[in-house]
Amino acid sequence: MLGAALVIFAGLNVSSILLAQEAVPAPAGEALPAVALPEYRVNPGDELQISVWREDQLQRTVRVLPDGTLSFPLVGRIEGAGRTTREIEAAISTGLASKYVDGNVPDVTVAVAETSGLQFSVIGKVRSPGTFTPGRYLTLLEALSLAGGVDEFASLDNVVVVRKSGDSLVVIPAKLSDILRSRSVSAAAVNALPLIRSGDTVIVP
Repeated sequence: MLGAALVIFAGLNVSSILLAQEAVPAPAGEALPAVALPEYRVNPGDELQISVWREDQLQRTVRVLPDGTLSFPLVGRIEGAGRTTREIEAAISTGLASKYVDGNVPDVTVAVAETSGLQFSVIGKVRSPGTFTPGRYLTLLEALSLAGGVDEFASLDNVVVVRKSGDSLVVIPAKLSDILRSRSVSAAAVNALPLIRSGDTVIVP
């Protein structure tokens, strides 16, 4: 989310962009909208805390396996990756239904204890390329900030996000010059930027 706007200080190169506490004014009549982040979906490697009301023997801390599954007593193996915690709660409740009279399953609660499965990488002309585990969803601008900002020779209109989609890769272009090299930020330009998902690789040529 854009909790702060980007300000470019005169005389500094693009890599010196800082996150400021005060927002950069948008053009007249155009307000910068908050970026709506999607509901978190579990990734392989995430750690979950699962509990069933008044069932002490069904309190578990489990880690989602690399294949995206997890195991729970009396239920067996279920899909975890790509689901929200509410969807996993529903799957566990369904699996437990046959174990209770009239199928009245006590409330199931699933919470993400550790988001170590949410990782992305930034490579190319940035100050600190690498793989990051932010613990939350990020915008592309926040991802570049974690990588130390872009280099002064970066080709800002040719940045791409490479994303896994099944067995193939999808290349998502991102135009950044209107944001990083302008004194005003366009709401349309910000809205056009992709959000970072687990497994993404940001390439700054």
